[in-house]
This record gives sequence, structure tokens and C-alpha cells, in this order.
Amino acid sequence: MREVKVVDYNSQWPAMFEAERDLLLNRLGQLIHRVHHIGSTSVPGLRAKPVIDIMLEVESLQSLDAHQSEFESLGYEGLGENGISRRRYFQKGGDDRTHQIHAFPIADEHVTRHLAFRDYLIAHPDVKLAYQELKQRVAAQCDNDIERYCDGKDSFIQEHEAKALLWYSQR
Repeated sequence: MREVKVVDYNSQWPAMFEAERDLLLNRLGQLIHRVHHIGSTSVPGLRAKPVIDIMLEVESLQSLDAHQSEFESLGYEGLGENGISRRRYFQKGGDDRTHQIHAFPIADEHVTRHLAFRDYLIAHPDVKLAYQELKQRVAAQCDNDIERYCDGKDSFIQEHEAKALLWYSQR
């Protein structure tokens, strides 16, 4: 069973992202348009589950699908859309997950959504703190059930993602 834990911000998370980004670009660069560090580990100072979230923008999901073995050779397990349309999801590390990749077509609305939420948290320390407190509380109460953890954050994310998208579009 996977442990759901929220830990102190680790100043090594950006370097861990960069190392994995370079590995992905070296192996699959012809397929990748852009690579982004997203999720809580991309927000300086935010406590998070210690899993590096990577978002790829790609020309074609079908081309990405044809290179499944390349991801596997890098230690990733491909899980297809995994609940989000127009996404390809990959995870690395099994129950001790270290990285996860969310791949979308270039400029997909999901790309904008992830970038807006990340940047909004960085620009709004009060929202970042509220999110951190919620994550810690939900992690302590979810009994290592990742679905309960995600459900416990959902209404906060929905509310602030809407605000983030408006804020992001006006920048």
C-alpha cells in the first residue's frame, strides 16, 4: 500500500525535476514540445507529497503511445488516460513513487489549468498556506487512501483553480 504523506518542502525538488526533464528530453526529445514542473513540488516552500509532477506538451498523443517502451526503459509505467481525457499518464517508482508524468497535446486546456494553478499558488501566499494546511489535515485523516486524500482537496482545488484561470488569463 502506498503511504500518503505530506512532507516539508525540499529544496532539491527543482533539481530532481531538471534531472528527469533532461533524461526525458535526451531519450524522447523528438516527441516533446515543452516540459513543465507542476504540482506541489513546483511551488517553493509548499509542503507536498514527495512526488515530482512533470507535464509534457506533445504534438501527438498517438506518437507518444508508439514510444511506450522508451518510457518503460526509463522506469515508467504507462496508464493511458487514467481518468483524464486527452492525457497520457506515467508513474515511476511503484508504491514508492518518485515521479509522475502528465502528457497533453500542445496548449490543451489541461496544460493551462495546471500552469495557472501552480503560478497562482506561487503568487498568492495566503492561498498557498491554506492549501498546505488542508493537505496536511486531509493526509492525516485519509488512512493512506489516495482517493480520500484527493477527494478531500477537490473542492478547494476547484474553487481556486477557477480563480487561478481568471487571474492567469489577465496577466
